[in-house]
Amino acid sequence: MKAKILTNKGNLFSEIDNRIYGSFIEHMGRAVYGGIYEPNSHMSDSYGFREDVKELVRELNVPIIRYPGGNFLSGYNWEDGVGPIEKRPTRLDLAWQTIETNEVGLHEFFNWSTQVQSEVMMGVNLGTRGIDAARNLVEYCNFPAGSYYSNLRIQNGQVEPFGIKTWCLGNEMDGPWQIGAKTADEYGRLACETAKVMKLVDDSIELVVCGSSISTMPTFGSWEQTVLEHTYEHVDYLSLHMYYGNPENDIKSYLAKSLDMDRFIKGVVAICDSIKAKKRSSKQINLSFDEWNIWYHTLESDNTIEKWQKARPLLEDVYNFEDALVVGCLLITLLKNSNRVKMACLAQLVNVIAPIMTENNGESWQQTTYYPFQQVSAYGRGNVLITKIESDGYDTKDFLDVPYLESVVVDNIERKELVVFAVSRSIDEQMEFSADLIGYELTKVIEFSSLYGFDLKQANTSNQRDVRPKNGGTADLLEEKVITILQPLSWNMIRIGYK
Repeated sequence: MKAKILTNKGNLFSEIDNRIYGSFIEHMGRAVYGGIYEPNSHMSDSYGFREDVKELVRELNVPIIRYPGGNFLSGYNWEDGVGPIEKRPTRLDLAWQTIETNEVGLHEFFNWSTQVQSEVMMGVNLGTRGIDAARNLVEYCNFPAGSYYSNLRIQNGQVEPFGIKTWCLGNEMDGPWQIGAKTADEYGRLACETAKVMKLVDDSIELVVCGSSISTMPTFGSWEQTVLEHTYEHVDYLSLHMYYGNPENDIKSYLAKSLDMDRFIKGVVAICDSIKAKKRSSKQINLSFDEWNIWYHTLESDNTIEKWQKARPLLEDVYNFEDALVVGCLLITLLKNSNRVKMACLAQLVNVIAPIMTENNGESWQQTTYYPFQQVSAYGRGNVLITKIESDGYDTKDFLDVPYLESVVVDNIERKELVVFAVSRSIDEQMEFSADLIGYELTKVIEFSSLYGFDLKQANTSNQRDVRPKNGGTADLLEEKVITILQPLSWNMIRIGYK
């Protein structure tokens, strides 16, 4: 089997906004309690946050983290998470039917995010609350001093403003499962008025308005149109959420799920631009794909977990080799749409459908999906080049002519590297692969890393961590071309230096 990609030094598609490599921490399951925060662990710092987890997060190079939810957000009172910890109330979290102690709140999470070199994407509750609580939270976080809420922040130990730039206007407000779910008109009006007052407090902030929870919602399309009719002039991004899985155990269809993500993105872009044209606006709304991942392993087992306990261990999907390949395809798809997808959040970061897992008072480790994300986040910085793919394809029940090769090229200008990310969807044939990198004076292959050769269902655990990238073999330079062999069912990263 042969496959080829072609690009040209002048073929710039888009500059990458590094926030496309964001992630997500919600107060659910063991993401916070038992994940990033475990005061009784010998791994934890003096504030109760696990040092080993911080190190793994830093290695992922995550520039922004969405917080505090998720469905949790729609029933959350932000005031519960500030002030002396011993005076904070214990609440029922109705979204996930757990006990929330509020030991970790805004100050603690902000300080943790600073230690892992990440910004905070803060959510405001538009389920049970609204305009007043949102404006007060922005004042608390970002106003320097001299007002009630800024002085309260100072009293609580944070003299300088948090300076949070990016804010989400609620979460999945179209979903009937959501606390305080709304119609598109109800949400659009509320989001519009909330956005206006938040920007009156701080006109430097960026706002993300809720799109459809998933692309299969019956209101998809009409929801986006109605919400943007209300909010277009006052917001900066529209959110997308989507999760994928392989319940049918059909690897060919599973590897093609990234085509669904691509179709979803392009559809939402078209809706945004139709409202732009209708409003005769010069403003462009970009996208925040602020929930995406693989999620299906625990959908049934989660229903058996006892309710109303602290850190109820939900959504602890154990990811396998095939999951890592699909995550690689999804990452490539986000890069191929980076002209409009400016932010994205792998949901979530620790324990809850996450690349990082921990044991209570025990080990932490990288799941299989950790590695494609870590490599793209580390080296996929700079500019995406227009990449033409020449590859045979195959058909699935949902898509025709799925290319056996999925690939994109990034020009990492600071490193003076071209980085080729590629997934071979071929089940059992090696792929004779070539990349024509026209206009570049190539110097050497810096690294050829590949994730391949594992059983599709093989996973990493605390005791067995074999599923990780290894040397991909020999990659040869021939003037403006790279030639190599891609193994069947493989995730690949080839870094090439240039003058």
